[in-house]
Amino acid sequence: MGPAHERNSTQEAGSGDAGLDRLIEALRQPARYPHAATRVELLQTHISCVLLAGDYAYKIKKPVNLGFLDFSTLAARRYYCYEELRLNRRTAPGLYLEVVPISGSASAPALGGGGRAIEYALKMRRFAQDALLDRMARRGALAPQHIDALALGLARFHEGIARAGPDVEFGSSGRIFAPALQNFEQLHELVGAKTDLAQLARLGDWSAREHAALAAVFDARKRDGWVRECHGDLHLGNIALLDGVPTPFDGIEFSEDLRWTDVMNDVAFLVMDLIDHRLPRLAFRFLNAYLERSGDYAGLRVLRFYLVYRALVRAKVAGMRARQPGLVARARRAIEREYRRHLYLAEQLAAPRHAALLIMHGLSGSGKTTVAQGLAEALGAVRLRSDVERKRLHGLAPEARSGSALDAGLYAPGASERTYTRLAGLAREVLAARFPVIVDAAFLKRSWRERFADIARGAGAAFAIVTCAASPATLRARLALRARAARDASEAGLAVLERQFATAEPLAADETAHALAIDAERGAGAAEAAALARRLGLEVYRAASDGRIRGNIRGRIGSGT
Repeated sequence: MGPAHERNSTQEAGSGDAGLDRLIEALRQPARYPHAATRVELLQTHISCVLLAGDYAYKIKKPVNLGFLDFSTLAARRYYCYEELRLNRRTAPGLYLEVVPISGSASAPALGGGGRAIEYALKMRRFAQDALLDRMARRGALAPQHIDALALGLARFHEGIARAGPDVEFGSSGRIFAPALQNFEQLHELVGAKTDLAQLARLGDWSAREHAALAAVFDARKRDGWVRECHGDLHLGNIALLDGVPTPFDGIEFSEDLRWTDVMNDVAFLVMDLIDHRLPRLAFRFLNAYLERSGDYAGLRVLRFYLVYRALVRAKVAGMRARQPGLVARARRAIEREYRRHLYLAEQLAAPRHAALLIMHGLSGSGKTTVAQGLAEALGAVRLRSDVERKRLHGLAPEARSGSALDAGLYAPGASERTYTRLAGLAREVLAARFPVIVDAAFLKRSWRERFADIARGAGAAFAIVTCAASPATLRARLALRARAARDASEAGLAVLERQFATAEPLAADETAHALAIDAERGAGAAEAAALARRLGLEVYRAASDGRIRGNIRGRIGSGT
């Protein structure tokens, strides 16, 4: 039931700031709860109060109207409590329990009692705040396995949620720009310094140009089913590690426009937030893991627009928090630094990257995928895996086992040509989206290598070959171990390797000028990544906490072309 069912219930006993203050003060008494609670803690945002009592948390919406949300009536707060319950049970069913009416008076409330409700609370299962991924990131506890699980979980979530039909406006190019424009309008009300106003003007011009250039792409994304009922607020502070699983919660319930959006908008928030937490390598690890699972490489065309938009959302929220009454000067200065940090990050994310195409080269078992993974994280590149795309062409998930024999199934005559053709198309798509690309395939035929060198030339991109080599004994041992584990996307076994020994075409003299050799017995390290970065004109992120993307902020935003 929505607000229309209670449109006359607008003058509730707990309405207004004073009524809410009395209600919250009363609910801080442990005796008010129908379960054990020795003390009650209060957490606040600009739109809600959360009371932590025993094993549970109770979220009460503030009676505010901020333009992009309206909780000013009891009817609206009730409706959005139920919406929040419905939406967040999709990702965190064990956390979201029920909507609890609060009766009585603001000074003497009763949770779940009979009588007329003066307020509503969303009851949730409580978890340790240290389980939040933003806290884990700050203390250095966020690990690659968490990122991989998060990417897989998000891709599966996006696969299963409702899609916007052709009869609704959500996700259309015109509708997309409205919240971005509203961001700038609200940010202008929050800033005072001339430098901030100049930054906003540059970012506003860039956003308008980028949106206009992508209008047809946005509409095609909606037509192709990529606009869905997403989480809408997917940053690290809204994900908790519960029983070892990264679990998103607190999705947007108050705005259909912000929730019904391109799946890349959800992805962009996490990528941006990982970068902001000085974890750019994990940001690109997450992006690549998500893309491998979803196959949505076409979404990269709109990702940069959403990255900048999300950084500005965070700037706006910080600006609103800085205006809250009762903040001590030190806390206000810290929030203002956060606000400016996100403005600078938005500028950095808007700057175009150097165009670069890198292909791997080597026999099965030579460590190409491991090296490519590290290079993609270090160089901020998108990786395309032949093993994953070959299976996608056959309708298989990366982890699925086909049991293909030599010259059959995945390795049937013509299968490799189809795989390389798909990789070529994806490489062009990634380059068109202005991201560096690494193609992780064997590239044992000169004709295949030449095809991708031509793609680089056509795109005006730097080109390099990373060739991995190991002894035959090492290659055979690795493939035998991989076959026993049966967890890798690659199913190339010893028979495939023996065929490669006989048919591989080594790099010619003119190709070695573009090549960097990697000893696969030890793998690639910082020196190899730095050498490639110099060759390709890219920045290198040396460690998971390096955060180099925030350095070298440009005074002006690139043209976006």
